[in-house]
Amino acid sequence: MAQADIGLIGLAVMGENLILNMESKGFTVACFNRTVSKVDDFVTGRAKGKKIIGCKSIQELAANLKKPRKIMLMVKAGQAVDDFIEQLLPHLEAGDIIIDGGNSHFPDTIRRTKYVESKGKLYIGTGVSGGEEGALKGPSIMPGGSPAAWTSVKPIFQAICAKTDAGEPCCEWIGENGAGHFVKMVHNGIEYGDMQMICETYHLMKEVLGLSNSEMHNVFAEWYKGELNSYLIEITRDILAYKDEQGNEVIDLILDTAGQKGTGKWTVVAALDSGQPLTLIGEAVFARCLSALKEDRVKASQILKGPKAAFKGDKQKFINDLRMALYASKIVSYAQGYQLMRSAAKEYGWNLNYGGIALVWRGGCIIRSVFLGEIKKAFDKNPNIENLLIDPFFKRAVTKAQSSWRRVVTTAVKLGIPVPTLSAALAYYDGYRHERLPANLLQALRDYFGAHTYERVDKARGEFYHTNWTGRGGDTSASTYTV
Repeated sequence: MAQADIGLIGLAVMGENLILNMESKGFTVACFNRTVSKVDDFVTGRAKGKKIIGCKSIQELAANLKKPRKIMLMVKAGQAVDDFIEQLLPHLEAGDIIIDGGNSHFPDTIRRTKYVESKGKLYIGTGVSGGEEGALKGPSIMPGGSPAAWTSVKPIFQAICAKTDAGEPCCEWIGENGAGHFVKMVHNGIEYGDMQMICETYHLMKEVLGLSNSEMHNVFAEWYKGELNSYLIEITRDILAYKDEQGNEVIDLILDTAGQKGTGKWTVVAALDSGQPLTLIGEAVFARCLSALKEDRVKASQILKGPKAAFKGDKQKFINDLRMALYASKIVSYAQGYQLMRSAAKEYGWNLNYGGIALVWRGGCIIRSVFLGEIKKAFDKNPNIENLLIDPFFKRAVTKAQSSWRRVVTTAVKLGIPVPTLSAALAYYDGYRHERLPANLLQALRDYFGAHTYERVDKARGEFYHTNWTGRGGDTSASTYTV
């Protein structure tokens, strides 16, 4: 007789920890791994004595599950997910649910949802954030896919997810087909931006102010107590104080080349495809790319020179400026991320709950912070707000931070310290608040060399004009025009 409430395939760290989390909340879990020896190792090791059933085949896994069967895949994104779907389908019945909990690209989830539904089954693509500790103790979970599947998985997901201080579950239904994985992708993009902004403030403290790691630890410890309270500020604080067995400060031993798994890049590509100015996250991705050119940068450092001027101001005041600049830039990052989600919802027909997404991110995930509570409030007040920057709370915050933000970017430029995300955030803010931008000249240039046409300030929107700038071009114009 079937005993397990849910099955899970993939016994890497995330998979194992999710299983242990589920079991600790009272669920019986069946597990399977392609390398079957891992099943034995897990069942006789970390899972020993627990309500966890080790299975040696897909058929055995399916036989051990209560109906409707719920099987969660925690395998590498890509072909492995498609392969397991094909292996699972013959052993499932109508209404059974396949759940992909990996970092799949949202177009794949759109395709898979349609395919699995065509076979009479249900599909969920869910973002899971929080790393291995989150998986074990409570991650942020962002499910999307077949809406009919939600009622079956909701009790499990909301039991194992992180909770806010008020006890609210950091898991809610996101939307149809690829919506869950899209929101997780944007989460990861924001994570890229947050980390890069923190790194830029660290760089300025180190190179401009000459602070020691211990002094920087104290700064981040203080910041953690205020509006910048977040998981990433917390662990930055801890990293800066960490020493190895020999007493070495480990941060100084780490090579300055950053890796990436691709979700940040996906976020930027999605923004480009939908015409959204996701400038901050784009710069964060490119900053990682630039860091990877280590050997090139070592050579260039011997050839290319910059300013040698030293900082002569008030260090404590500049540290406060850094705090304000980081906070304002963080607001811009989230504003851009929400603009991208709004654009995608319109394109793909998703009914996204933007305040609910902020709540899902309040706990368990890498970008969790007190800041997200204000985003939820903003969308609770006005679900259709065009941009977070015009919400009264965020408008006041950015206005208050603006002078500090400009001083930080100006100082960095004068002293030759790269601040790609802090400066991109400020440029976006200045661009967004300008009623008129120089795109009129850009359209004139496009019309001059390519007859791409333009609209006029003295005519109705949607009417297009072409000028024969040289007297030789004639009146024929191009037929494509994208705003």
